[in-house]
Amino acid sequence: MQNISLAIVLAPLMGAIIAGLFKVSRRVAHSVTIAAVGVAFFLSLYVFYQIVIAGHEPFNQTIYTWLVAGNIQFEIGFLIDSLTALMIVVVTFVSWMVHIYTIGYMHDDPGYQRFFSYISLFTFSMLMLVMSNNFLQLFFGWEAVGLVSYLLIGFWFTRESAIYANLKAFLVNRVGDFGFVLGIATILMYFGSLNYAEVFVQAPQQQATLIEIIPGHQWSLITVAGILLFIGAMGKSAQFPLHVWLPDSMEGPTPISALIHAATMVTAGIFMVARMSPLYELSETALSFILVIGTITALFMGLLGLVQHDIKRVVAYSTLSQLGYMTVALGASAYTAAIFHLMTHAFFKALLFLAAGSVIIAMHHEQDMRKMGGLKKYMPITYWTSLVGSLALIGFPGFAGFFSKDAIIEATYHAYHEIGRSGAGLAYWAITLGVFITALYTFRMFFLVFHGKERMDEHTRHHLHETPPVVTVPLILLAIPSVVVGIITIGPLLFSHYFAGAILVEHSHNPFHPEHYHGVWSFIGHGLSQPPFWLAMFGLVTAWFLYLKRPDLATLIKERAGIIYTILVEKYGFDRFNDWFFAGGTRQLGNWLWRNGDVTLIDGLMVNGSAKVVGWFSGIIRQVQTGLLYHYAFGMIMGLALLLGLFVYL
Repeated sequence: MQNISLAIVLAPLMGAIIAGLFKVSRRVAHSVTIAAVGVAFFLSLYVFYQIVIAGHEPFNQTIYTWLVAGNIQFEIGFLIDSLTALMIVVVTFVSWMVHIYTIGYMHDDPGYQRFFSYISLFTFSMLMLVMSNNFLQLFFGWEAVGLVSYLLIGFWFTRESAIYANLKAFLVNRVGDFGFVLGIATILMYFGSLNYAEVFVQAPQQQATLIEIIPGHQWSLITVAGILLFIGAMGKSAQFPLHVWLPDSMEGPTPISALIHAATMVTAGIFMVARMSPLYELSETALSFILVIGTITALFMGLLGLVQHDIKRVVAYSTLSQLGYMTVALGASAYTAAIFHLMTHAFFKALLFLAAGSVIIAMHHEQDMRKMGGLKKYMPITYWTSLVGSLALIGFPGFAGFFSKDAIIEATYHAYHEIGRSGAGLAYWAITLGVFITALYTFRMFFLVFHGKERMDEHTRHHLHETPPVVTVPLILLAIPSVVVGIITIGPLLFSHYFAGAILVEHSHNPFHPEHYHGVWSFIGHGLSQPPFWLAMFGLVTAWFLYLKRPDLATLIKERAGIIYTILVEKYGFDRFNDWFFAGGTRQLGNWLWRNGDVTLIDGLMVNGSAKVVGWFSGIIRQVQTGLLYHYAFGMIMGLALLLGLFVYL
């Protein structure tokens, strides 16, 4: 298992090195990286078979020790259990599809080889993160995905907007990562280890430990560590208020948008909290904090999707909202439901992004939905796969998103009524309402792009056609799990012992008990009678009525919305506030330090001031040099007298 684990993570790294550091052709670059990620995917399937189906014991082993400081060991190692097995299959499959798709999307880009190197390196970083068995390696993968996302978002570095977006992503993630580092430091300080297993064994004994952050105020150690770690997740998984970087990441090429939003980067925070379930289950305060943050993100970020005109930004805001759903599940102790939704979301969100990219290719890189319409007859494969992704996203019965989203809503209801967790009542109503909002913005996008009046120019219309197989085949392959994966996996993932040993949930906190599950069809039947289904259908019908039947009414609502519409367009003012307060404040601070530090203190006082002192002193000393012999003789006599006086005195 050790050699297989090494091969899974090192194959994408080797592909990245060959494509990025050697002068190879385009064909070699994409062949090597696609083959490397393909190898990682099939090895991941083998690992999944060994751990899940064959029932082998989880693999938890140190590969090598990097550093020893006192009693603390800094190690690189792998933990391969049912949670890891699921994650690596999802990450490698989605990444493999994105690699193949990239051949068509980046065909004419001069940075072709560099892009393949970056996305392969991105895959390596995410695999290192999810396969780690200790906080050191977790942090390495955590920072590596952040670094590579910076390179990919700003891939088109000649665009000012792309440079702004990647710098914004990098800085916002540093805010979250500061909390993450403090959380790891807290764990190391009180547990004396960075190894997951050792920390989890000690956690129950540390539950009653109190620490003082502010003198005179005691806090639970587990709560402090849990909240600090989650602040890191807020940055990586784009949770309020550290969500602002994710929509701007659309400045990168579409393949990386799909990879970031579906299987890597943003899922890291969700995975981390699920992995840390033995810690979080010991702190109701930390779980309530997570629940509230997820609720705000799920509801309010979904609303922003209603006013976007860029096709990629609509999908981006849907990612923010769905990440909020996963976070709500984590806060409700439904870690299994969060991972379940992470998996289903990875497939249909990658599908939606790549379908959006297919549309963008056909539209000659036009992304404004107001200039589209009627594409169904020109792009049938893209149309039907987009429909599959859209139905999965809104939770249409039978599709993947239906099972995972309903599970989250049921778990939140359980946290509200059975556990009585703070914030769960608000969360339940917010995510239930969010189902209507999701259906509305999803099918607003779908109808504006594929139905209705054709609004493109004549040149674009004349050249419209379906994209090549290298683009459409990944769409089809992603559409299949977007339909069937929920049906296949809901029973094992939620109602059996699939995650036993990998995720710890207190029995009273667990909303999914085997006796409550009576099969897939019973689950679907139950869902059809619940408010989320009817809200989703109401959202779909509303989108059809407003954007196909009566588009004039949609325009009227926009005009009458007034201040509400302005607030949504301004994204609640977060970007404007950040630019004014943080960016503007930092610039003003820099200018003040320049004027008072550089100009006044260093240049004025230290450099020029010292020169002036030397000049002043030299001017005084210069008066002694008169050129008259009797002045020098007088000076010598006075000096001799001074020396004689000192000699007599001493």
